[in-house]
Amino acid sequence: MSDASVFDKLFIFEMANNHMGDVEHGIRVIREHHDVAQGFDFRFAFKLQYRHLDTFIHPAFRGRTDFKYVKRFSETRLDASELRAMKDEMVRLGFVAICTPFDEKSVDLIEEHGFDIIKIASCSFNDWPLLERIAQADKPVIASTAGAALEDIDKVVAFWEHRQRDLCLMHCVGSYPTPPNQLELNQIDFLRSRYAGIPVGYSTHEDPADTDAVKIAVSKGAVALERHVGVPTDEYGMNAYSSTPEQIRAWLVAARTAHEMCGVSGRRREISEKEKSDLRGLQRGVFAVTRMSDGEKMGENKVFYAIPNSPGQYMANDISKYRKFRATAPIEKGEAILESNASFTDSREKIVAIVKNLKELIVQSGVRLPNRLDFELSHHYGIDKFGQHGCAIVNCINREYCKKIILLLAGQKNPIHRHIRKEETFHVLYGEVEIDLQGSRRTYCEGDFIVVERGVKHSFRSDTGAVLEEVSTTHFTDDSFYEDEAITNNSDRKTLMTFWIDWLEKPIK
Repeated sequence: MSDASVFDKLFIFEMANNHMGDVEHGIRVIREHHDVAQGFDFRFAFKLQYRHLDTFIHPAFRGRTDFKYVKRFSETRLDASELRAMKDEMVRLGFVAICTPFDEKSVDLIEEHGFDIIKIASCSFNDWPLLERIAQADKPVIASTAGAALEDIDKVVAFWEHRQRDLCLMHCVGSYPTPPNQLELNQIDFLRSRYAGIPVGYSTHEDPADTDAVKIAVSKGAVALERHVGVPTDEYGMNAYSSTPEQIRAWLVAARTAHEMCGVSGRRREISEKEKSDLRGLQRGVFAVTRMSDGEKMGENKVFYAIPNSPGQYMANDISKYRKFRATAPIEKGEAILESNASFTDSREKIVAIVKNLKELIVQSGVRLPNRLDFELSHHYGIDKFGQHGCAIVNCINREYCKKIILLLAGQKNPIHRHIRKEETFHVLYGEVEIDLQGSRRTYCEGDFIVVERGVKHSFRSDTGAVLEEVSTTHFTDDSFYEDEAITNNSDRKTLMTFWIDWLEKPIK
């Protein structure tokens, strides 16, 4: 994985051959772009290109003017001392120093001059002899992907990962300049998704006056951004894809605006007090339907929700099936439910812990469940004692016949009870379960069937954790009679939840 901080908000000014073979002009380009970069909360880099022309150009073609690149590179040649002078000026002005080598001897010079980062041009993206030499330099690497086939990108990424280099991939289109309909900015999303953990940037060749593309690139998560730069003079002109200092400033303003509009990433944004206040004014407060006495429980039928709300009032947003409210002082009909006259207990964290344990049991059992799971947690003596007393039930179907899946955690017991109207049969799908029928206990294993006739008192427990299939006649909510009246009198002994089967593959929070 790459250290993203090396490349975060790194704006690269690419000089290429825009020094025009004149070291003084090159230094002027560096200085003027240093000036326009002031006042921006970005990191700035300046980039040169190194070619050892005596070996880079075939001997038979040296001095030729009928080949564009031979002519261009020959006319803008600088010697090592002149290149070093520009690099030293970059460092003096605080730029991160980057260089693109096009041959192995140029990597030697990059090491001698002490550049911070090596940039691989798109044309050299899978130039394996050059990559092997760059790998020996032990420096962070930025690689442009213009023209690269997907299989080549895969190979090059693996090459740098195996060498544990800090790597940034740059989306790039090698058309000079690139028309808007060929920018392919969605490739930033593609590269970030395919190569998770590797920073992705954008090397741009669009019209120098264009400031839209950089906004889109920033919004898509491009961390490093590169643009060709130059300074026009009476002596030296500009190519169609290089930016003047004024155009670079507009480009940086657009990037800053995009960063401000996108805000924070990788975490939830901070919510301002004004935003909280504005939203609170639109939220419904909780009010009493009837008079309630001190200590009285508040069910859904005892409250209503309306605006306007009052300071310190509980909101509809505070209500959930996990929170149980109780009056702490007398409350009159229509009166606001306040922090000063009511309190609540919240069982959500305990429920989440239970669900995690049930998920583990289901995965271990290998039992296939329906896509939609209507869960019923039976916590006969309260949620705090669910690990000792209770069970979880997946309600599958309830017609003239009924099917449920019962989940027993290790060490859990379902208390003694009986049914008057329904008869049920248990099929052990996983684990071992001890079942007590009218005081007669027996341990059952996977594959065993147990018939419980109407009126028979029964309970079950498991030391290992177990999954049972229950097949019965119709289930009625008022047809469970517990030996312990405390359970019968506990109106809050069930929590209902709905899950879809993909919850087994997701983290529970």
